[in-house]
Amino acid sequence: MSCVDGPSVLYEEGPCLVVAKPAGILTQAPAHIESMEQRVRDLIRQREGKTGNFYLGVPHRLDRPVSGALAFARHVRACRRLSEQFAGRVVRKIYWALIEGATDTAEGTWRDWMRKIPGRAEAEIVAADHPEAREARLKFRALGETPLGSLLEIELETGRTHQIRLQAASRGLPIAGDRLYGARSLFGHQHSDERRRSIGLHGRLLSFLHPMTRDRVEIEAPLTADWEPIGNPSQFL
Repeated sequence: MSCVDGPSVLYEEGPCLVVAKPAGILTQAPAHIESMEQRVRDLIRQREGKTGNFYLGVPHRLDRPVSGALAFARHVRACRRLSEQFAGRVVRKIYWALIEGATDTAEGTWRDWMRKIPGRAEAEIVAADHPEAREARLKFRALGETPLGSLLEIELETGRTHQIRLQAASRGLPIAGDRLYGARSLFGHQHSDERRRSIGLHGRLLSFLHPMTRDRVEIEAPLTADWEPIGNPSQFL
């Protein structure tokens, strides 16, 4: 892992780049708004002396208050191949989630139908026959109790907007600090700018086939400082 006046680089091979996204920053945004895309562009410019515009693809995203491993691609073909893997569920995505309350079973599957609410940065559970319904499915495993709440390991099988956050909250188990979906608890540093606050959701592992070599790549993102109160992460492995 390296850091050169910018995002921590977790993996870099050919046109494929994975960085550690902190909470409180958008994955992509217009040029006048800070984003991970802009930070990675600045890092590349600094390291390679690039001037002007250049291609940087973003094959997937993490919500603003979520930290974790985030992939980028340095050319169009690599981005297309990675995007196809995300769409085809070839990519393995594992998250750690701190929830209020506890699950009834040590492991299981959550399956719902949901939709993104038009005009709002929010999603909702709907009936399976709703015209905008999309299936949302994940597997969970309880890792243990922490001073901040119950810790789950979650493997996404689909990738919907706010999927983990909504599916947990709909079961009365909101993610710690996620006020949008009903959490009562606080999580992490309470920045005066609420947009910079984090929630207890972290993209712990990202596994995919390298877009050029087809070798399996598995990247683990270290927890951020906001997670320090849970103690040594190795106790949950």
